[in-house]
Formats: sequence, C-alpha cells, structure tokens
Amino acid sequence: MFKKYNPNPQRNNVGDCVIRSISKVLGYDWERTYAELAVQGFMMCDMPSSNAVWGAYLKNKGFTRRAIPNSCPDCYTVADFAEDNPYGKYIVATGSHVIAVVDGNYYDTWDSGSEIPVFYWRKENEI
Repeated sequence: MFKKYNPNPQRNNVGDCVIRSISKVLGYDWERTYAELAVQGFMMCDMPSSNAVWGAYLKNKGFTRRAIPNSCPDCYTVADFAEDNPYGKYIVATGSHVIAVVDGNYYDTWDSGSEIPVFYWRKENEI
C-alpha cells in the first residue's frame, strides 16, 4: 500500500529519493541523512546519490544488498514487492529511483508502485 512521505524540509521532491528513503527506513530526519550521505560521498569522491555511495553507507549500517529475481522482469512491481514483504524495512531501487518499503507499505512522494525494482537492501536482523 502506498503511503505519501516527504521529510524534505522544503517539501522538494526531485533528486532526493535516496535521502527520503533512507531517512524513512533508519528513522532519521532528512537533514541527518543528507549530512551523513554527503560525508560518505566526500570520502569516496562521489555524489551522495550514487549507488556506490549510498550502498556503502547502508552496508556500514548493517544492510545487505539482494537482487530481485528475474523471473518476470516487466511484471513484478514495487507494489508487488511491498505486498510480498509484509514485515521488515527495505530500500528498493529501480533503474532510476529509490523507494522505502516498511512492513508491506511503500513510502514515496508519489505513487511509485508500478515501477520495476531491480535490487533492494535490507538489514539482516530486521525480519
């Protein structure tokens, strides 16, 4: 189920999906998440929104990356992923977007449920 979520202090909704998603899953405010990702990006000489940077950040927080099975690459959606995962906290990535999934609900500034997920991160001890 879709839940509208936008912790951005200015209510902007372009370019910060990584920060919004991670803030939801970790329970941090937008500012803390942005600052910590910016530091990670600085240490890696890359942008905070790059997959390598936020992936390293999540790995340092105890998350593991997993691929979405490719059994139906065009028909399995973010909404399907949320329904299939009624418990736990996940960061779900498409080719160009990142969405928080928490206990079967997906959180975003818009209904991204029809997007096709490619991989996800979850904390092993969360389920």
